[in-house]
Amino acid sequence: MNVVFDLGAVLFAWEPTRLVQAYLAQHAPTEAAAVAMGRALFHHDDWTGFDCGTRTLDDAIARMSARLSLPAGPLRTMLEGLGERLEPIGVTVDMLEQLVAHREAGQPLRLYYLSNMPASYARAIERRHAFMQRFDGGVFSGDVKFLKPEREIYEVLAMRYALDPQQTVFIDDSAANVEAARAFGWQAIHCTTPAMLPSQLQRYLPVSTTLSVSNPRLLA
Repeated sequence: MNVVFDLGAVLFAWEPTRLVQAYLAQHAPTEAAAVAMGRALFHHDDWTGFDCGTRTLDDAIARMSARLSLPAGPLRTMLEGLGERLEPIGVTVDMLEQLVAHREAGQPLRLYYLSNMPASYARAIERRHAFMQRFDGGVFSGDVKFLKPEREIYEVLAMRYALDPQQTVFIDDSAANVEAARAFGWQAIHCTTPAMLPSQLQRYLPVSTTLSVSNPRLLA
């Protein structure tokens, strides 16, 4: 069984609203305004171009600043080096480590990632977090110039690692990305609550592979 993880909002906290509130509060003084600004910033070609490596960060910031009438300085402070500040989600990192232990004990498991992430952020998390070395492989959008939910990025991962679609389950917080994976022939889980993921994933795993949720950190 191949388990393919998204990273943002699955293994790493990704909260655009909180970013806006931390760095652009005077431009989005209410929760609703911060939600709307997060959507305007990160669900637009200005950002997705940077995400998939076809636009530089400088270009993305200049475009965001002009389009949304925002000062470039706080945008740069928010976005530059953000990969260094992405923090793991304990419940799913613990689950990943359990899967690694099962794999190392001989279970037929392979672990991959498929992430929309700029190359500079990707290098930062690879450097900072040892669990990134536990994977059998993976693909970052910033390295391959394709972006979920484009079919091509799923094809890159599947071809690179010879994944059998019927033996592949994909985990993502985006409904569109999940639907694209299903259209590609994979099984998929829409992860909206990381603490629920071990029980969601359990039904796809070999019977002898069990995931525990007894660790108190998982319930925090």
